[in-house]
Amino acid sequence: MASAPRVQTGLTIFTGVFVQAVPFLVLGVLISGAIAAFVSPELLRKLLPRNESAAVLVAGAAGAALPGCECGAVPVARRLMDQGAPSAAAFAFLLSAPAVNPVVLVATAVAFPGQPGMVAGRFAGSLATAFVMGWLWARFGRPEWFAAGARGHEHHAPGRSRWVVFTEAAHHDFLQAAAFLVIGAAAAAALHVLVPAQWYRSLAGQPVLSVLVLALLAVVLALCSEADAFVASSMSSLPLLPRLVFLVVGPAVDVKLFAMQAGTFGRRFAVRFAPATFVVAVVCGTVAGLIFLGGAR
Repeated sequence: MASAPRVQTGLTIFTGVFVQAVPFLVLGVLISGAIAAFVSPELLRKLLPRNESAAVLVAGAAGAALPGCECGAVPVARRLMDQGAPSAAAFAFLLSAPAVNPVVLVATAVAFPGQPGMVAGRFAGSLATAFVMGWLWARFGRPEWFAAGARGHEHHAPGRSRWVVFTEAAHHDFLQAAAFLVIGAAAAAALHVLVPAQWYRSLAGQPVLSVLVLALLAVVLALCSEADAFVASSMSSLPLLPRLVFLVVGPAVDVKLFAMQAGTFGRRFAVRFAPATFVVAVVCGTVAGLIFLGGAR
């Protein structure tokens, strides 16, 4: 049957995206459950500056300390909001955690040996994306864009042990996030089989077009941030700049992340946040590439 290889490829992509993301999703929901059980709203308010713009800076920088994938960052961001963190700070953490943590930066350095500009550019472009989106949300975001109940409920109820709170919160977040991960992985697989394997070779010598196409490809492929650098390094026929944009955009917005955000925060939020994040990530990634890569290929 002619379509059998394409179906097999789709199943392989689906399995790869899902299996690759699940360990980090588990890590994320464990962190999420720990926040629910052990981080009180009072403690969180002490750790984060009262000024929302400063809170965005602190939360975005904190993402560098927590290795994990974007799948796991979604429930953590929601739990931070549940515990009283400003939504702008939670979203800055959501965007920075999967992109600027040590695991991702080391993977990028390994994938691009002798190209320290790729590591520096990825760090700067991704962190700038997190800061800018946090500040934009603080200025223009609206609470009514969240779905009813998207902010969850308070877990610090009297008489309940921290272990019960932890397990209930982690269980709830895992089921919700995993359901939308399945949807996103299926979409990524369906779109992946429609793209010719060697399509990007024709983009060499067209920097503007290659940046835009690779940014869109990052959205479609929905790769885990711990693995995407090796995919980007394989695109050796393209200059480094569009490949850097690919690495900045991917952890910030892709089809599975959009599905998870829609399920966690509501569709009205996702259809506004995702396109804005895409534009900001492309701009920040391009500027970082021009600064750290210059004319490097």
